[in-house]
Amino acid sequence: MTTHHQFLAAAALASAALLPGIASAATDNRNAIVETSAYSWVGDTIYQGPFKAWAEGSDKIVSNYHGRPGYFMPVEQIWTRKNDLSAYPVLKGGQTLHQAIYNMGLDEMVNAVEPDTTLRTGKEWAGVWTRDVSYSIILSMAALQPEASMISLMKKVNPSGQIIQDTGSGGAWPISTDRMIWVLAAWELYKVTGDNNWLRTVYPIACRSIAKDDATIRSEQGLVKGETSFIDWREQSYPKWMQTTDISQSEAMGTNVLYAAALQAVSDMATALGKKKEAADYAEASQSLARKIDETFYMPDKGYYGMYTYGRDNKILNPRAETLGEALAILYDIAPAERQKEISQHNPTTPFGPAIFYPQIADMPNYHNNALWPFVAGYWTLAQAKAGNEQGTLEGIGSIFRPAALFATNKENFNLDNGDFYTELNSSNMLWSLSANLAVTQQLLFGIHFEAEGLRISPFVPQTMAADRTLENFPYRNAKLNISVSGFGDKVKSLTLNGKALDPNKTIPAKMLAKGGDIKVIMDNQPIAPMQVNHQPNLKAPLTPQTWIERTPQGDMLTWNPIEYIAGYKVLRNGKEVTQTLQTSYLLTQPGEWQVIGVSGDGTESFASEPRSNRTAYTIEFPNETATAKSAEISYPSALIEGMNAGFVETDTRSNPVKLDVTIPEDGVYSLQVRYANGNGPVNTENKAAVRTLLIDGVKAGTLVMPTRGVANWNDWGLSNGIKADLKKGNHTFEIVYLPEDENMNIATNHALLDRIVLTLQ
Repeated sequence: MTTHHQFLAAAALASAALLPGIASAATDNRNAIVETSAYSWVGDTIYQGPFKAWAEGSDKIVSNYHGRPGYFMPVEQIWTRKNDLSAYPVLKGGQTLHQAIYNMGLDEMVNAVEPDTTLRTGKEWAGVWTRDVSYSIILSMAALQPEASMISLMKKVNPSGQIIQDTGSGGAWPISTDRMIWVLAAWELYKVTGDNNWLRTVYPIACRSIAKDDATIRSEQGLVKGETSFIDWREQSYPKWMQTTDISQSEAMGTNVLYAAALQAVSDMATALGKKKEAADYAEASQSLARKIDETFYMPDKGYYGMYTYGRDNKILNPRAETLGEALAILYDIAPAERQKEISQHNPTTPFGPAIFYPQIADMPNYHNNALWPFVAGYWTLAQAKAGNEQGTLEGIGSIFRPAALFATNKENFNLDNGDFYTELNSSNMLWSLSANLAVTQQLLFGIHFEAEGLRISPFVPQTMAADRTLENFPYRNAKLNISVSGFGDKVKSLTLNGKALDPNKTIPAKMLAKGGDIKVIMDNQPIAPMQVNHQPNLKAPLTPQTWIERTPQGDMLTWNPIEYIAGYKVLRNGKEVTQTLQTSYLLTQPGEWQVIGVSGDGTESFASEPRSNRTAYTIEFPNETATAKSAEISYPSALIEGMNAGFVETDTRSNPVKLDVTIPEDGVYSLQVRYANGNGPVNTENKAAVRTLLIDGVKAGTLVMPTRGVANWNDWGLSNGIKADLKKGNHTFEIVYLPEDENMNIATNHALLDRIVLTLQ
């Protein structure tokens, strides 16, 4: 009889026959530049099983790749240059395929510049997105498209003079909170251009935005709350039970890292503007946050940072690796120096390259889950080079160049199981993908690093990529440079500018480059000190247990569904493990917030289950409730709300504070939540999250976040985040008020219906 395991093996073989990438890489691995079990790059050809792509000159790439039948997006099998690239850098020397991939990046970059001189996000995506354009600017657009980059960033400033958070989960900010990447892009543009007017423009925008966030999205631990940067399809990276309210209270490692980096960038801006006190304050804030990140997220047993904290009243750490955050921690020195090599060698790498996060979610399709994104691979590759990891750098380059060649365009993302581009959503000519492509050449192989005072040249050339290369016509401020790099290694033997020898360990002052010229770099041709790469199969984590509490004669029983092929379960109370068991129930002998984690035989953990509580809870109704909404801010007819069974209190930006007197029955720490409805937008896009401040006895206790729950879903009631308060027995006054720091990204609509308050004794 065929066993279940035999059936799975047969299915895998069948899939391998239908889908590319499962077969081993080319057998001809002589002089391979990069080779993994999935593909190889030999000479001017990429091989992947039966498929290959090759360069027919520096302006043409040909591929015989065939993708999944029926996918909405056709496979590009030929790229030929379509635009005049004479205004841009010219790459000479080395592999012809490398030249062609670089030129394809430039060619598609020209396509991405819109008539209004903004940077289009991708072929399928019009318009400017804060995170997409900012990450792209840092990678390469600051140098190659400074004007379009500046215009694009200023498009992402709202009428309040603050950075716009793109539309996202539950109504954008403060659920999504990665808008500070804008600050890093703005600083990169200053380093490229030296434009003091630009610096004076962006500095106050950055300061206002940081002040707003500090008042609203800082957690009790001093970390930044909100969604993981760019991974903004909530179900793609969070357990299914998590509401957008829960996500708003999680603390994402990657978002915290970029926030700490942005604080340092603002400190550097202040220094350049002569604002010494502000510079010192922002630098200290950055360092303080960096320490918190290391304390909270670093996992000594794994050698890298965890992805985010999550839960409800008690947070735990999701131990998944998240590549962009790990990379930014290295690149911006947020991780301590001794951590950076550890992260470089321990962050998991699959045969096709670094995953967005690892391990994958088994019951979720490919997009952020189970995927490689070239822009993330670009940051990871630069981080690997900074850490000195030659093999990691090579595989990072391969993870960008393989799909660029095989698909003859810079697509957005790829399936990590087989390297194909069929995912839930994709696009060709993707801005941040092409920017990563260009960054590999410019920042890594030519070592071009912009500093406030000038240019630092520090190439990292793996031995298999040793060559004599020249990048002609490279723009720097108002000049053009011809930069040549010969040999291999991670150390520069000699550096000259227009024939004059310079110290290769120092930044070349901008004034020395004012008239352009020739920079010649000779590498030391010494082997780079070997480091490890954590090669791992593309692992899927166990499914998430579903739990409930049952009343039994013995007492409350925490019960959960069995998970196939599981080795055991961990039971958590208030975020701490209390037991391990093979059973699917556990008798609760004390009150608490309870969760269960499934653990596979190899130690891989599932998400923790939805928290279940057997604690004491009280409900408090609002006075003067009504059953009709009248606010002019409502986006949908009030008739959709009329006729509901229960009453509510309406709040918008012009409402009076919602005030009520409360009698607390016993001393204790309480978690306070509001039951609310917000039908002003869908759960996954737009920008109409409702935000309010909670005052207890006239003192600010915290910020209430009430995300959108679906278009016109005014009968869909949910709970806000919980605000913890230490309350004495007796009378207290609660007020829900709208303060300036509660202004959301929509500005005009900041509205919700409030049903009752729920107090839970901790």
